[in-house]
Amino acid sequence: MTDYILIQNSARKPPPDAIVKQFGQISANIKSHLRQFLRYPNTELWVYRHEAVFRPFLSALLLRLYSRGRCAIVSDVDNRRVEITPGLLLRWGARYGRNRLGISALLRATESEVARLTALLPARRVHLDLSKRALYLRTDLGFGIRSGGSVGHIAGVLNNLDQFTGQKPLFLSTDRIPTTRDDIEKHLILPNGEFSDLGLVQQIDFNRQFVAQAQAYLEKQRPELAFIYQRSGLYNFSGTALALRYNLPFVLEFNGSEIWTTKHWGSGRVPFETLAESIERLNARAADLIVVVSQPIKDQLLEQGITAEKVLVNPNAVNVERYHPGIDGSAVRARYGLEGKRVIGFIGTFGAWHGAEVLAEAFGKLMQKYPAYRDSVRLLMIGDGTKMALVKQHLRTYSVEALTVLTGLVPQEEGAEHLAAADILASPHVPNPDGTPFFGSPTKLFEYMAMGRGIVASDLDQIGQILTHDVTAWKVKPGDSDDLVEGLKVLLDDPARAQRLGEAARQLVVREYTWREHTRKIIEALQAQFAPQTQSTPR
Repeated sequence: MTDYILIQNSARKPPPDAIVKQFGQISANIKSHLRQFLRYPNTELWVYRHEAVFRPFLSALLLRLYSRGRCAIVSDVDNRRVEITPGLLLRWGARYGRNRLGISALLRATESEVARLTALLPARRVHLDLSKRALYLRTDLGFGIRSGGSVGHIAGVLNNLDQFTGQKPLFLSTDRIPTTRDDIEKHLILPNGEFSDLGLVQQIDFNRQFVAQAQAYLEKQRPELAFIYQRSGLYNFSGTALALRYNLPFVLEFNGSEIWTTKHWGSGRVPFETLAESIERLNARAADLIVVVSQPIKDQLLEQGITAEKVLVNPNAVNVERYHPGIDGSAVRARYGLEGKRVIGFIGTFGAWHGAEVLAEAFGKLMQKYPAYRDSVRLLMIGDGTKMALVKQHLRTYSVEALTVLTGLVPQEEGAEHLAAADILASPHVPNPDGTPFFGSPTKLFEYMAMGRGIVASDLDQIGQILTHDVTAWKVKPGDSDDLVEGLKVLLDDPARAQRLGEAARQLVVREYTWREHTRKIIEALQAQFAPQTQSTPR
């Protein structure tokens, strides 16, 4: 029997003779684990970094139960091996038991801290000095994310802040973020393992850890700071706590309620929902400026009593030097056998809102309805995610697997080269499942526009507002695979029209939707909050 390798967010390539499973797909059924008892000579769990192991005690226990010999956890970041010994299991098991017993105390302490911070807000008075440096906080407990909209957004803002402030920003983050500038000072703040076996409870406790580590670093380095900027996250109030601690202006990037997202696009329920809601309210009240990517998100905040003056609607954007029509996609075409074909491209994390499955179904219908395309047209889907299984199901149903390239996730640095391999780019986003307005501002849309390719896109809220039909894109009915078929056909049959739309879209994005322009709007809106007539910051 060969070695058994479990992969948890690792980018390593396992040996061909190993038995490999993604850790997240392992059944919780006891019988399924008993069948693996002492079945393998050695076992390993491959992870991105040791501090980010998901449910470490359970992971280590499974490794030990499966293995007749050695078992270890191995990280991508430093290639460090942690052997699973009886002593390690005892320590991690004791921590797990202690944390289970400590949940109630943690919740009470967090509620008390939220109340304390809330009570401090009315007396808060701060001063903005843009000759100093911005402090950017990334507090997400997501590790090894190599591509996607969050990566583009973080790098886009971070890389441009010093064009509008006196110094380069300081980046405190739980992970390295691809495409951020090398000359920006970065400091990692990592979880210490507490509550890591208890799912979302760890995110509640991480407030304490993040704030403590950030304070230790700031008080050692003593940087002169202009303001704090934080991406919002479920249960997280680190930005508010640090802004109050150092009496600094606070900018909150709010990309929609994490509570709604978790309910509708995640696990379906939010533990300790009342606490999560109180933290969202605290952050919104504490922020001197809230940056949102769409009007529906602003409307949600207004319904909660936040004043309109401190909410900036600022759609996502793109680095037009990184994404442009001159990029050569021939190497990608050669790699996937796409030479001489008309290629429909899509990039994304295959999320619940991306419509990847709609595109797969539309491509199948396109080949079924217009079989002459089978020799000349291919579908290039770049990325991976929750909807991949449904994408593959549609491809099988219409027998178009051989006409489709599924690349899997590619590094952010390689995204533009992959998009350059496409002739037409599809943005088939779907409406929210509960009928609320679509609040997204897809970064892929702006990347598509910057590439200068013809775009077929859903006529959905902000997407439909930014694009003009038959001027900068061909718009189709959201979630309607039949309408998407016809939209794709229009641009496949008329390359000149596709080129005209692509050129117009490129001109629009260069003029209005660069990350530099996005960041400029943030700084100007923040300055407006501290103009003489608004010294008492509205809440």
